[in-house]
Amino acid sequence: MKPLSEAIARCQEADALLITAGAGMGVDSGLPDFRSNEGFWNAYPPYRRLGMSFIEMACPDRFVREPEIGWGFYGHRLDLYRSAVPHAGFSMVKAFGETLAKGCFVFTSNVDGHFQRAGFAADHLVECHGSIHHLQCFEKCQDEIWAADGLEIEVDPVTMKLLSPLPKCPHCSGLARPNILMFGDWDWNQARTAAQVQRLAQWQESLADSRVVILEFGAGTGVPTVRNFSERTATAVNGTLIRVNPREPEIPGDQGISLPLGALAGIEALL
Repeated sequence: MKPLSEAIARCQEADALLITAGAGMGVDSGLPDFRSNEGFWNAYPPYRRLGMSFIEMACPDRFVREPEIGWGFYGHRLDLYRSAVPHAGFSMVKAFGETLAKGCFVFTSNVDGHFQRAGFAADHLVECHGSIHHLQCFEKCQDEIWAADGLEIEVDPVTMKLLSPLPKCPHCSGLARPNILMFGDWDWNQARTAAQVQRLAQWQESLADSRVVILEFGAGTGVPTVRNFSERTATAVNGTLIRVNPREPEIPGDQGISLPLGALAGIEALL
């Protein structure tokens, strides 16, 4: 049986769906995946001129040395994710999951909030790297995490510096930061994500004797959090991993089915 035909058959037989997703899930929505410095600079040309890499920008030290630069980057991303529209594949895979006896859960490294925007239930979703739509105190004066709903950001497109006032903690009036796990980040408040992980564990416990399909979209090897999770979970629940990735579809051993497709094309082919 060809890989696509086998993947379709496994989906048709499924009782439960686990969707795992990396940055490639958002490419068809017009979002950059930051796969490399070249990809980062193509998405953000000013940083090429400034000689700043993605790793240099996505670290808490940037907020210490140059908070206007740090918030310029994350503020621009916040506006981008707010304005972008989740592609049609989100709705398609959500509708499929709702037909299954045990429903579906989402595990994503994306911080863009697009699964919620597409209508996925917030209590059936893990954002393992946090969310750009939530903030925390930079100094962690308290453990509170709050929504960034009312935060308005203005960024200079030439210098990529924040022009609007720096976001502040409502308790100590110190600097606020996105509730996102950055590179070399020891102060990320993971309480919100930890609660999501607990709910996922409870859902997984309900899957005994279920036929589970794990649909993985756009999760690369650069930061392999999602790929590793997909492979571990496929083994733990004796499920079928279907890895949809145009550049890195390979799966170690014979753990699942590889489809060298983009996220939207893969969803359309499967569903």
